[in-house]
Amino acid sequence: MNYVFDANRYDGAQFRRCGQSGIVLPPVSLGLWQNFGGVDVFETGRAVIRRAFDRGVTHFDLANNYGPPYGSAEENFGEILRKDLSDYRNELIISSKAGWDMWPGPYGVGGSRKYLLASLDGSLRRMGLEYVDIFYSHRPTMDVPLEETMGALVQAVRQGKALYVGVSSYSPERTREAARLLRSEGVPLLIHQPSYSMLNRWVEKELLGTVEELGVGCIAFSPLAQGLLTNKYLNGVPGNSRANTEGSFQKDFLSEENLKRVRALNEIASGRGQTLAQMAIAWVLRDKRVTSALIGARSVEQLDNSLDAVRNLQFTDAELKEIDRYAQEGEIDLWRDAREGAA
Repeated sequence: MNYVFDANRYDGAQFRRCGQSGIVLPPVSLGLWQNFGGVDVFETGRAVIRRAFDRGVTHFDLANNYGPPYGSAEENFGEILRKDLSDYRNELIISSKAGWDMWPGPYGVGGSRKYLLASLDGSLRRMGLEYVDIFYSHRPTMDVPLEETMGALVQAVRQGKALYVGVSSYSPERTREAARLLRSEGVPLLIHQPSYSMLNRWVEKELLGTVEELGVGCIAFSPLAQGLLTNKYLNGVPGNSRANTEGSFQKDFLSEENLKRVRALNEIASGRGQTLAQMAIAWVLRDKRVTSALIGARSVEQLDNSLDAVRNLQFTDAELKEIDRYAQEGEIDLWRDAREGAA
């Protein structure tokens, strides 16, 4: 028996304009970076995606190497599309990316035309799609001419394999040049996807002003600092947390300075009647230049907690001033070296 989605899923749903485009996105989007790979329980991920769509989430964000193993998140998402969402394709924004390593050898990483277009073909096969709504250059690649990378994105659009294009973790300067190159080919830059959280505020210095100037949307990934800005680490390190597994979460994120900040921020969230995760998402969305906050979810309960952030997106000046005392750089920006050309 097919799953029946809530007919009232858009009642009260909020959406934000993506830059100056015709596209709107939900304030909270679901990313499949973690928890949806081949090593994870398929039915759990399926339940999370069903619940997200039932609650008005229309945007699902993937990349070629999400898993583990690489490609498996797209394979699982493709299976869920076939089983549950095939009749709703026109209601969905589905994105994928390429730039980080995907397969062995010199043509399985970076920003070359060969890699990006071959990767996009693989993503479409895994998900069983004719096109993605957004295809990103997942990272800047300094040893590849930006003209080649942007040319590949243009080609993806002209081939009908992507409707829109974006960039991720690009510096403000490189974002401007990417937008110029795309515009010269008649393909606008739709969106930038940077890391942004209360412990990783680099976008505030110049990038948010840049996307506003260019009329480009912004979707912030890792607004919960990979779980650091939740109640998970308030009383130690749980056995099933990312801090106890190999992956992107590094144990030095749990410095005493960061933990003090997190505990103080949790007190502020409690005073607002929110969980820390909800306040962290709401705080990212306080800036209207941020189109959407991109979250992950290990369970339906986690998802619901994050989506409930939109119930209280307003901050008083006093609250923002108090948050600023603790919302400081926590040395958790894993993408800085790539952005600055050191990786």
